[in-house]
Amino acid sequence: MSHKHRNVLQAIYHDPVSANIQWREVESLLHHLGAEIEPSHGARFRIVLNRREFFLHHPHHSNEFSKQEVKHLRECLASAGVSLSSYDEDKA
Repeated sequence: MSHKHRNVLQAIYHDPVSANIQWREVESLLHHLGAEIEPSHGARFRIVLNRREFFLHHPHHSNEFSKQEVKHLRECLASAGVSLSSYDEDKA
């Protein structure tokens, strides 16, 4: 995993929740993790990662996720088996 992708993953799982995570960074991370990303209705995107399906909203007025959207993304990644500790174990 590249340093940039690791930083985005750390920002997603950081407490307190960060509100300055860019859509393009998340999209790049998801592609790196092997996710399929398809446009859905309006600003929604269908994501399939590790056989788990979830939907994300592209931020409207800025390219930054809100804190609520970051929490949703964190839950979705966790349900797909993506966590910081899983990448720490791979590195060791």
